[in-house]
Amino acid sequence: MRTTVCRKEHFNAAHRIFNPAWDQARNLAVFGKCAYENYHGHNYELVVKLTGDINPETGYLIDLKTVARIVEEEVVLPFDHKNLNLDCPEFAQRIPSCENIAQVIWLKLRQRFENEMELEVILYETPRNWVEYRGL
Repeated sequence: MRTTVCRKEHFNAAHRIFNPAWDQARNLAVFGKCAYENYHGHNYELVVKLTGDINPETGYLIDLKTVARIVEEEVVLPFDHKNLNLDCPEFAQRIPSCENIAQVIWLKLRQRFENEMELEVILYETPRNWVEYRGL
């Protein structure tokens, strides 16, 4: 019987949305105040969804304590209270848009969960703006 389990986490991070190949005028025209040179921050909310078959011996798809530990190690510790542009190598060559952050999180988590489970991440940048990513 297939089911989905979810884990919700949060982290706070600063970023700047800009393309370094463009001048500041073009960055401001495309990205608006998100391109301001002094960065800005968000209180990100993350939902990790895993879907698969319940193990009849445990009644679990996966122990949610395991999910919590992996999300802490792969997302919260590396990103919380960081400047994504400056502190996180994942964004050295990638614009830290919400779309790219969600994809990076998915890629990091995909390596840690069994391939038999479908993985989806939902990343809220604000209560009204979010991204859903289900994989490549």
